[in-house]
Amino acid sequence: MPEPLDAVTPAAAGTPVFPAELTAPPTVGVEEEFVLADRHSRAAVHRAPAVVGAARGRLGAPHATAEVSQAQVETVSAVCRTAEDLAAEIVRLRGGAAGAAAEYDCLLVPSGTAVLGRPGPPPIVDKARYRAFARRFGPLAHDQGVNACHVHVGVEDREEAVRAVNHLRGWMPLLLAVTCNSPFSDGTDTGYASWRSMVWGRWPVAGPPPFLHGAAHHERVVGQLVASGAAMDPAMVYWHVRPSPHLPTVEVRVADVLPDPAATTAYALLVRALVGCAVDAVRAGEPAPVVPDLLLRAACWQAARHGTQGTLPATHTPDCVPVSVGRLVDELWKRVEPRLTRYGDDRWVGDWLSDVQREGTGSARQRRAADRHGGRLQAVVDELAVAPG
Repeated sequence: MPEPLDAVTPAAAGTPVFPAELTAPPTVGVEEEFVLADRHSRAAVHRAPAVVGAARGRLGAPHATAEVSQAQVETVSAVCRTAEDLAAEIVRLRGGAAGAAAEYDCLLVPSGTAVLGRPGPPPIVDKARYRAFARRFGPLAHDQGVNACHVHVGVEDREEAVRAVNHLRGWMPLLLAVTCNSPFSDGTDTGYASWRSMVWGRWPVAGPPPFLHGAAHHERVVGQLVASGAAMDPAMVYWHVRPSPHLPTVEVRVADVLPDPAATTAYALLVRALVGCAVDAVRAGEPAPVVPDLLLRAACWQAARHGTQGTLPATHTPDCVPVSVGRLVDELWKRVEPRLTRYGDDRWVGDWLSDVQREGTGSARQRRAADRHGGRLQAVVDELAVAPG
């Protein structure tokens, strides 16, 4: 079985390093967050402590964890190298977590927000860290329960990881646009494609990362944010893409949790290829576009509002000219396709991106499900719910 996500990487364990053309694909791991919904009402329900305990028994303790809200469960994948291993791991984790949820009369729902409401004030999980969140940030800590997909890609050199983020930050609006999966919240259509990103963006250090000039600059900025009180520790610097605070990885955090394992797998493989391209650019000495932070934030808002509809600024380029999301997808594909082909991942990612362009994002799927059932959002929850494994 592959190592847990927080295990050492193969190279860190002493595996010889070969020239780039002979090495295996970089490691990739995925963290997915889910809503727990009552099987009868389909409303979000606060049973995370029990469900997480059962999930750990099924999946292994490192692979299931609680999040801030008691209506959430998170799965943590093993470190994977191949698309097939990653796909099998995501299916295993989702099925096991769904089975644990069923033990407590719950559905495991891959939606960025709770489609239907919560029974009373949403209590946070009773952990010292989360209690400290509540003391410092007040209602921000309680008004969460939103669910993301985080992808970790192995980059062992910290300096390269920080500089790679400069090349990646401009792609975050597009990655959000193609992964939107949270149009409904507490029984209401928000009008957004990703309401999760709006809720999560309330944290003081969430959103696009700044342009950083190297590892020392990164550590200084993060240290200043912690000293200011805006973050309790480096792990609370919730940028859309960042060098992981505790792993030798670049972590991309911008996406909503995706609706099915195939989409999650393809998205993670896309992120791996894009991170690889960014590391190549760093090693080649290519300058990263210095896109203003406020423009990146505005582009992410547009992506959250409209998903794949309309236009976005081309924030991966210095001029940031607004273009259609479809054109940006084409430009992204041209950038990553050689690397995807080298890894054998091109079919996985190409099929998924084609499906998103043809059928829309998870948000579009949720709205179609609501329309098919006369606006009954319980049916949306039923269509999203993961089958127990």
